[in-house]
Amino acid sequence: MREVLDSAAFIQGPAVGQFAAELGEYLGGAHVIPCANGTDALTLALMNLNLPTGAEVITPAFTYVATLEAAALLGLRPVLVDVLPDTFNVDPAAVEAAITPRTGAIVAVHLFGQCADLETLRSISTRHGMALIEDNAQALGATFRFGDGETAFAGAVGAVGTTSFFPSKNLGGLGDGGALLTRDAERAALLHQLANHGQSQKYYHQCIGLNSRLDTLQAALLRVKLRQLPHNTAARQAVAARYDAALAAVPGIAIPARDARSSHVFHQYTIQVEDGSRRDALQLFLQKCGVPTMIYYPLPVHAQPAYAYLGYQAGKFPVAERLCGAVLSLPIHPLLTAEQQEYVIVRISEFFGQ
Repeated sequence: MREVLDSAAFIQGPAVGQFAAELGEYLGGAHVIPCANGTDALTLALMNLNLPTGAEVITPAFTYVATLEAAALLGLRPVLVDVLPDTFNVDPAAVEAAITPRTGAIVAVHLFGQCADLETLRSISTRHGMALIEDNAQALGATFRFGDGETAFAGAVGAVGTTSFFPSKNLGGLGDGGALLTRDAERAALLHQLANHGQSQKYYHQCIGLNSRLDTLQAALLRVKLRQLPHNTAARQAVAARYDAALAAVPGIAIPARDARSSHVFHQYTIQVEDGSRRDALQLFLQKCGVPTMIYYPLPVHAQPAYAYLGYQAGKFPVAERLCGAVLSLPIHPLLTAEQQEYVIVRISEFFGQ
């Protein structure tokens, strides 16, 4: 950061390109296009497809609102589908059933750190001739193993992957930041243009784009944190394993399910409280004990007033709606000590009478 301050190269300084190259190498040779934040990354990914106004974009009903927001801002129509009750990720069968002649893209969200079913989703997108976009804001570094033995990083399978460097992410900055991922060099060049006012060189604009750039100061910090990411991921996985061992037998909760084909980088460790009426009581109890928790997400996106125009009624996505009343994310980060974690486990067991 001192080098950046001394050089005053605050916009598109050398650290931005260096970080992009290093992250691309970490992700098995993907092209990385830094941008201002994860929502811009989703917007740019969809802009790159040149879909007509009103084209449909299939998204999961259990996700952060940015997944829909990017499509809506471009005049596209989000089409929601339900998710799987165990992994929280989009249900491929529901995706297939939602495809119409107006469908232009599928957005798969790798929720909480585990890959969606990339094998089936890639097959569906290829068969129907449409783009697969990966919202990889929560699963950077996760991998997926295909049936033929191929292993790929999350975000580097579809036409475009997106990620976020929001401070709470596994690779987080000191502010906003994001990136796009692709294995297509031609697509990468166009995404670079779109993220920089649509210009191929300064003052020469080939298309309408955005002003969406990763600050050099953020890139400098992220270069250092990227070197720590494998260690931090392993630390998160160790915390998750301890939770699994301690909480699996506690009646009234379900620990996160694993897809055997995917690694899990545990952006969140999210349990389900089987009696949804007790979820909020558990959160309040833990809060009084000094244990912070979060609910991702308390209200499904189709119930948000901003998306009432889509016309979905309560009960349309029963799994997503049930999860919003059942999920609770426990403390998980690389610096969580065994003693701190044991305190969380004891308090949860106490609540459920163990």
